[in-house]
Amino acid sequence: MKEEQRVYSPDEVGQKLATELPHWHYEEGWIRRKYKTSGWKGTLMVINTVGHLAEAAWHHPDLSASYAFVIVKLMTHSAKGITDKDFSLAKKIEEVILWQPDDGILEGTPDDPRFKYIKYKE
Repeated sequence: MKEEQRVYSPDEVGQKLATELPHWHYEEGWIRRKYKTSGWKGTLMVINTVGHLAEAAWHHPDLSASYAFVIVKLMTHSAKGITDKDFSLAKKIEEVILWQPDDGILEGTPDDPRFKYIKYKE
């Protein structure tokens, strides 16, 4: 038996996004985020990363993609609205997509446009 999920009101969604996911916004019943990339290679990397996280979570977003961006849209279809599942997956996507090494051991992508694949700063 599936457990009933709390659906957040649009105002509650806006408040949670403002405090927990400031790069996401609420539009037409979905929470959304646009990830800008440096080209097709970066776009595919973002799509594959989101795909892996969504499949592992068993909660699947709608994706739109073009040469240099990916739009991720989340809504819990079974609840017909935004639930904790959406916020949880959005946080994990944000954490993984924007991760950069900071431990001094891994050097990270060189500061050269030829190697940059995602635009971390907006």
